[in-house]
Amino acid sequence: MAEETRSTCPYCGVGCGVLIQTEGDRITGVRGDPSHPANFGRLCTKGSTLHLTASPAIAQQTRLLAPALRPARGKAPHAIGWNEALDLAADRFARVIAEDGPDAVGFYLSGQLLTEDYYVFNKLAKGLIGTNNLDTNSRLCMSSAVAGYKRTLGADAPPACYDDVKDAGCLFIAGSNTAWAHPIFFRRIEEAKRANPAMKIVVVDPRRTDTCEIADLHLALQPGSDVMLFHGLLHVMLREGWTDAAFIDAHTHGLEALRATVQDCTPERVSEICGLPIADIVEAARLFATGGTGDAARRAPTLSLYCMGLNQSSHGTDKNAALINLHLATGQIGQPGAGPFSLTGQPNAMGGREVGGLSNLLPAHRDMANADHRAEVAAFWGVPTIPATPGLSAIEMFRAAAEGRVRALLIACTNPAQSMPDQALVRRALERCEFVVLQEAFATTATVAFADLLLPATTWGEKDGTVTNSERRISRVRPAVAAPGEARHDWAIAADFGRRLQSRLALQALAPATHALTAYDTPEQVWNEHRATTRGRDLDITGLSYALLDELGPQQWPMPEGQAAGTARLYQDGVFATPDGRARFSPEPWRPLAEARDADWPYALNTGRLRDQWHGMSRTGTLGRLFGHVAEPALQMAPQDMAREGLAAGDLVEVSSRRGSAVLPVQPDATLAPAQTFLAMHWGEEFLGGRDPQGREMTGVNGLTTPTFCPTSKQPELKHAAVRIRRAALPWTLLGIAWLPADRALAVRQALREAARDLRFVSCVPFGDEGAGGGEGGVLLRVAADRPPPAALVDRIEALLGLGDGQALRYADPARGHRRAVRLQRDGEIAHVRAVLLAGDTRAEGWLKTLIQDRLPAQAFGRRLLSYQATAPVAVVSRGKTVCNCFGVAAQTIGEHLAACDGSEGERLASLQQALRCGTHCGSCVPELRRMVRETPVRLHRQAA
Repeated sequence: MAEETRSTCPYCGVGCGVLIQTEGDRITGVRGDPSHPANFGRLCTKGSTLHLTASPAIAQQTRLLAPALRPARGKAPHAIGWNEALDLAADRFARVIAEDGPDAVGFYLSGQLLTEDYYVFNKLAKGLIGTNNLDTNSRLCMSSAVAGYKRTLGADAPPACYDDVKDAGCLFIAGSNTAWAHPIFFRRIEEAKRANPAMKIVVVDPRRTDTCEIADLHLALQPGSDVMLFHGLLHVMLREGWTDAAFIDAHTHGLEALRATVQDCTPERVSEICGLPIADIVEAARLFATGGTGDAARRAPTLSLYCMGLNQSSHGTDKNAALINLHLATGQIGQPGAGPFSLTGQPNAMGGREVGGLSNLLPAHRDMANADHRAEVAAFWGVPTIPATPGLSAIEMFRAAAEGRVRALLIACTNPAQSMPDQALVRRALERCEFVVLQEAFATTATVAFADLLLPATTWGEKDGTVTNSERRISRVRPAVAAPGEARHDWAIAADFGRRLQSRLALQALAPATHALTAYDTPEQVWNEHRATTRGRDLDITGLSYALLDELGPQQWPMPEGQAAGTARLYQDGVFATPDGRARFSPEPWRPLAEARDADWPYALNTGRLRDQWHGMSRTGTLGRLFGHVAEPALQMAPQDMAREGLAAGDLVEVSSRRGSAVLPVQPDATLAPAQTFLAMHWGEEFLGGRDPQGREMTGVNGLTTPTFCPTSKQPELKHAAVRIRRAALPWTLLGIAWLPADRALAVRQALREAARDLRFVSCVPFGDEGAGGGEGGVLLRVAADRPPPAALVDRIEALLGLGDGQALRYADPARGHRRAVRLQRDGEIAHVRAVLLAGDTRAEGWLKTLIQDRLPAQAFGRRLLSYQATAPVAVVSRGKTVCNCFGVAAQTIGEHLAACDGSEGERLASLQQALRCGTHCGSCVPELRRMVRETPVRLHRQAA
């Protein structure tokens, strides 16, 4: 009988509740939890397909199911038992610690771990081993937000909540494509705008993203000029008398120093540096200061929403603080609908911050640099001391490993060989590090190849614990099925490893069992200890328990003992988390980008998210369905720049930075300003690769990005790199595309990528709709080289695609390096194409790819299947990209409906939704539907007089 388990989505920081449907030991479905206050039953395209990523067909190809030891670098790992694995890990770490001290080891964790996992690891490193070298991929995500809050408000605590959207008179969205990165929260924004059409929305972003579709004002500033813009807005507010003098006098410090900083940030100077019209700068200042009313005397609330565009910067802390300055100057904080609201990127980056899961933090928002805080934690844990020196941050840790200073690394639930900037440095670190332990659920990530020891961990649907979302709301994560194979929970692995390590070295002695690592038998015990560390702190949760979470549902902190429910908003009394209770203005000036464009590196590369993918795609990348909207990696470029460079859509280009290069197709993107380019953050070597002319492996987007980081937050500048773009002269191309059994498709994709890895360009992605049944998965391979490769390589690719057994139609011209093969499958009178290979000449790609991907009948085409025919037969019409993933509605279908549809933009959108259902489920496609409605001419009817 089917059962449902209440849990939480593992993707973004919105923290949506889910109901996991199971039959026996299988996850069979997922739906949004109607009772969860983050989403009230809604799920985005990623969340609504979670059950498909947990299917047996995918799991058997992706999951790490037993501990495995690699006998030597470059050799295949072999399975070993848990005792052998953890004894080995303890032996190797103990030896390094004995020889070079605790700081010769490091831990690199993930914002996708649960709070309980984080807590045990943090105690293991800082309490047991005595090293602060514990950092997480949240350093790449949210550390500038942490530093910005602490610099101005005194504590790392987002003061607003999701409900504030409905009370806001003005939404100021900066550096966040909320429509794609936090889609379910964006549904609230859309609802608030419908309920209050007078609400004003300002979006600050160099690109015109889907979020801009709802904006009243889009400020398309130049990359890296955010601080100058915010200072310019304050300059206008001060000049026009739009600030709140009473609030400033009663609740803040430091305005005069900031006034001196912004004195020269006139609208004229801001216009020059940011590339914005003066009138737009003044209007943005008026809307922010007055909450959209236009009149400071009847000020309405302003809520700012911000994310990676501010955080991932060499001046990330300054950007965050400069935006918070605007809230303090106008009193836009501590009231419904107002405040600076950082949108967390990962599902539990907030929980990691709560337990001190960064190299400069301690549990319950305590600071490593504070001697009293260190003493409090040491006493609580029962250890003599906590090291005073802050540990190495993410970039510093991998740099130290590359230099031989960090000799052993434990990496858990993250993929630094894809996600870290400057992949040349990261891979050098992983290769030089003497012992790398990877604690991971998936055996398919790029980092797996660098690990000496693999430890299988549980993942979504199996884990048990808590997470905290962007609005400080703690939710339970519950297991719906048992862990597969020998996988264990992350906290349990860390605790077992710690017990073994403690017995091997004369480490700091732990206190009795109440606080010892050996005491944990359940995640609730870990959480209760974490809860005790928060007593009296700004995030006090001593009034909360697992039982209360079960009874009351998710709760926001603080919730101290005796309080009946969590706290929705902070600082409503005007008292801030500083020693004197006053907020502090940050007077730091604008500074130019750390890596400027010049004649040699004339383009700015921006990175960001796709609508239907998540991070390194170890989970979402297993579903062809989620590639319907953006099918393959591509560099987006302004059309006028492409024209100047003589490039056409689909041409291969080599994108180079000072650190590396990548070859990939280029596509025009009218949302970009001249000299700006965009490449999605997700494309790593798991999907995009090849080798440069010197034989060096290309590693995707983060082979290009810079490790330069903010000096305060130490968050790297992933949002900007100076690059050059050249046409890639690669005349020999190959396209391979096939339907394969679902239980082999992902493994075949890996094998294809491995077979072609020495060519100049390799792209290999899935396609298809796993939810449509049929038990099949699609694989699409695209490669290019400067000359035809050995015939044996093409033979290998043919065999992997199911074209090598003599049953395929084929044509070959060895002298020219051309080969074509097609495999058909007949079902009575109907024949469908099952696999295609075009090598040396791929001009027929368009219609052949449509035949196979859309499963169109092929029996009428005969020998044309092997021809060079570049134009599609009349009967073969591509449906285009999938706009609505929930119902599989393609661009062609939407365009046909709009061509025959009259009325206003709202009426035409409603007609689309009624006829095709697109945009009626998760809503992620609604901004794009709005744009398509606006850009499609209205059919005019004329009646005879």
